[in-house]
Amino acid sequence: MALTIYDISQKAGVSTATVSRVLNDSASVSPSTKKKVMDIIQKYDYIPNAFARGMGLRSLQTIGILCADSSDLFAAKAIYYLEQELQANGYEALLCCTGYNLGVKKNYLNLILSKKVDSIILVGSNFIAPSQLENEYIADAADQVPVMLLNASFSHPHVYSVLCDDYSAMYEASCAMIGSGIENVVYLYNSESYSGLKKKKGFEDAWREKFSSDPSDRIFYYDGAPDSINDISLFVERIAKGTTFHGVIAADDSLAIGAMKYAQRTGRSIPEDLSVIGYNNSVLTGCCSPELTSVDNCLQRQTHQLVQTLLQVLSGEEAPNKVVFSGKLIRRNTTRF
Repeated sequence: MALTIYDISQKAGVSTATVSRVLNDSASVSPSTKKKVMDIIQKYDYIPNAFARGMGLRSLQTIGILCADSSDLFAAKAIYYLEQELQANGYEALLCCTGYNLGVKKNYLNLILSKKVDSIILVGSNFIAPSQLENEYIADAADQVPVMLLNASFSHPHVYSVLCDDYSAMYEASCAMIGSGIENVVYLYNSESYSGLKKKKGFEDAWREKFSSDPSDRIFYYDGAPDSINDISLFVERIAKGTTFHGVIAADDSLAIGAMKYAQRTGRSIPEDLSVIGYNNSVLTGCCSPELTSVDNCLQRQTHQLVQTLLQVLSGEEAPNKVVFSGKLIRRNTTRF
């Protein structure tokens, strides 16, 4: 019978943290509790994995990192920060870029698990689907090694989430623009991931609170290449043919830059004729003129916290299952408020 650390905790009537302490030979566990746990381990011939380095298992000191697309600015920066943090703590990383297909994600996750990594980090909210069934492969992986989620949340034993409160951050950014007197605002988004839907809901609630109306006709989904600024600008131009707007709120900075390019091509001044807010506070904010107002999602703080949580888990210590950071609107020159 292939037991997990969770199974042992259930059979022994103790927490998973206590099992981890026993496996790490911690002096903080009473002899009677240690015997209870060890009896279960011996009875079922449990073979410890990364949770149990203290049993004599030689850790490979390796963490698997999965992301959908490493060319994405958010993912690329996150991977950089994570690798720096991991290396500083004696760990190496194996990276797989999975794309967005569920079947491919599952295959790559199994591939990483076969490398006997100590843990897996999933970068980006597109790994978490609305359907529980679609998330089952993550739950299965968490029964073998700790799974860390960056910028998403999923409740399951041995899954640890670190994320920005994208809903509140977008709600506050939307309230700032709408409350400044710019009533003709449109919202641009390009993902229906966990994070993407949270941000969209933030805009919707801010709009309803101000105008008591349905904002559906103010929301536009871009399904083209995320790095094609010219295509994004043409997309915004098509919107302008049927919708009047003096403000653009975008779910990421590339969409916001596309809106700025549209404005420049059509002779609209920023921020006098068009105010623009982006999201992620990426390097793009300083690569345009005027510089872009954007929401800072605390990415560096998120990655630092994620690695610290991971180190706690691997050491058998109590660790927070979920840590949420508050985003902040960084005002620059594409807004007048």
